[in-house]
Amino acid sequence: MSTPTLYRAIADLPLTIESVGLRRRARDTSSGFERVSTTFRLRGDGELGRGEDVTYDAPDHDALFAHPERDPRTTAEGVEFADAFAGDWTFREFSTHLDDVDLFPAGEPERETAYPYRRWAVESAAMDLALRQSDTDLASILGRERDPVSFAASTRLGEPQSESGTDSESRAAQPRGPTADRVTAIAERVPGIGFKLDPTDDWTDEVVADLPTEQVRVLDLKGLYEGTEVDQEPTPEFYEWVLESFPNAVIEDPAITDETRGVFAGDEHRVSWDYPITGVASVEDLPWEPEWLNVKPSRFGTLESLSDTLEWARERDVTLYGGGQFELGVGRDQLHALASVFYPEGPNDVAPGAFNDPAVPERLPGTPLAPSAAPRGFEF
Repeated sequence: MSTPTLYRAIADLPLTIESVGLRRRARDTSSGFERVSTTFRLRGDGELGRGEDVTYDAPDHDALFAHPERDPRTTAEGVEFADAFAGDWTFREFSTHLDDVDLFPAGEPERETAYPYRRWAVESAAMDLALRQSDTDLASILGRERDPVSFAASTRLGEPQSESGTDSESRAAQPRGPTADRVTAIAERVPGIGFKLDPTDDWTDEVVADLPTEQVRVLDLKGLYEGTEVDQEPTPEFYEWVLESFPNAVIEDPAITDETRGVFAGDEHRVSWDYPITGVASVEDLPWEPEWLNVKPSRFGTLESLSDTLEWARERDVTLYGGGQFELGVGRDQLHALASVFYPEGPNDVAPGAFNDPAVPERLPGTPLAPSAAPRGFEF
């Protein structure tokens, strides 16, 4: 008997929603910004289903809690959402219904990516609730095993240091480039851990020499971002240097231009994609059929789109690994749940939240992560 796809396994589950609540979280990160997220909490038939909105702009989260039609009796209850979500559905019916629900009642978000991010928060909460109301869990309804989840630590290099001059005329600080200190600190605390790093054009051969290069699994070139703080200009020289410096790493999100395409001739099998992947159509629009894909559920928005893409990849033997978005709550556990049944051995960018702390903790979880003994709903 064939294993059902993710969406087909969930689509016809009954779903009862009686109320909806919101919870705001905030935390400083190793990337130098305060991460804010909102957890959608759907209740019905004595069960609670949760999903995390990973929209990056804090004002989009704050607007939910400041909206004038928020229920004045609570601090985090949305009247419009409660009215729009309440009822008896199947998961399929509820997902279709969301096409007509305004998930940004206080105004348009600052970035277009917020729409699928919030949609995924609601759909994942609904899936969690539907599974709990049916007294089952993700792996069981799929007829799959839950395997331990391998993960790679995704981090930037240490901040540039400075040197003081030693001559009598000047003691001015002389800037130095980024350091491998953060990576080596993590490697010392978690022996054998893999890394997902973001190379930039201020890296040097000396920095690479200090890195545990044999443990670097993925290099994110961030060549497809525009107008962000992490943009990295795509140049053939930089891409060639990265390929040669890390001969065994997967190369994620290069910008393929007339100038850079030739750099990857013969190395297409090393290239993976993350930022543009929002569904099957986006995969089929890539410069070539991929052998690697980074799966971030929040980019897909709907469970059906995620499911279709997982099935597309399975049929073509594409290697998958999971990706995170600095989740602060239940979203990270749900990434582990998906990885455990679909791609447990990949270089999953789903390390526990401690790896995102500004300072490297003395104690860190090891890889792989063991599944819980008795999951319910969308739990790992």
